[in-house]
Amino acid sequence: MVNIRSLLRFKHEADTAGYESEKPKHMRQEKDGSTTIWYESGDWKFHDNFFGGEPYGGRTVIHYKNKPVHMTVYYGWVIESLNPNELYPFLRKALRAAENKLFRGPKKFKEGEFLYLNKWMGNIKKFSSFEKIYKDEKLVYQARFMGGLVDQRRGY
Repeated sequence: MVNIRSLLRFKHEADTAGYESEKPKHMRQEKDGSTTIWYESGDWKFHDNFFGGEPYGGRTVIHYKNKPVHMTVYYGWVIESLNPNELYPFLRKALRAAENKLFRGPKKFKEGEFLYLNKWMGNIKKFSSFEKIYKDEKLVYQARFMGGLVDQRRGY
């Protein structure tokens, strides 16, 4: 079984270098129209592949010694009347404010006219979360995430 503390530490490091960053260092457009962000450190590898634009969806897989050990799937959207470029800098700031990086952002983060809320359940082994952003008390963004450990024992 994977070392949970090491997994949490690497996940935090990869998230900070990846989607929380204004410009991820390792990012490429794929032939199928998706985007991939990746990060590596020692025996650990992070691979985030998503479609979007708006709405968006994708999955993140963390490998240890070339074996998948953790996965997250997600889907989200920004309301059509709001320019996503107005919202995403605030979202990245909210994500960076989180104390518990497993569930993306903090429970609550407010700045100016935006309010970020995140509800979650579970732990690194199995979790789900639901984040929302309000602008002037109007819902303008929401996303769902779920995931956990994978390939920890034989099956299928």
